[in-house]
Amino acid sequence: MQGIRRFRTLTDGGGVRLELTPSTASPLAIDVAESAEVRIQRLISENPVIIFSRAACCMCHVMKRLLSTIGVHPTVIELDDDEIGALTAAAAESSDSSASSSSSAAAAAAAAPAVFIGGTRVGGLESLVALHLSGHLVPRLVEVGVLSGYDN
Repeated sequence: MQGIRRFRTLTDGGGVRLELTPSTASPLAIDVAESAEVRIQRLISENPVIIFSRAACCMCHVMKRLLSTIGVHPTVIELDDDEIGALTAAAAESSDSSASSSSSAAAAAAAAPAVFIGGTRVGGLESLVALHLSGHLVPRLVEVGVLSGYDN
């Protein structure tokens, strides 16, 4: 398969990580002309459950474990430092809240890790755990079609 630079098995049992290089010949081609904001927004709309994280983020690991315990295996995207600002912009588009930040650095730090379910930003680890403890996480996952066989 063209476009795959390397692969490795993830240590937490979460599957295989593929690192893709830009290529137009691959069915997994990355459009290098696509801005980070547009790419993040596209990924949010294409994946029912997606986590954006920084490399080696322990909070992301906990989010993946919680979701996999329920039976959901989210798409996980590790963002580079220069892409974190794009996540902040995408989160603002997907979020219902219109809270403003005093600095872009603080907003970027709060942006990752972030989980989106059904195209809507849930938030970080605390928000995901709160949703789970309140009993609203499983019904939301059923609603977006990633879980079946649960009674609401």
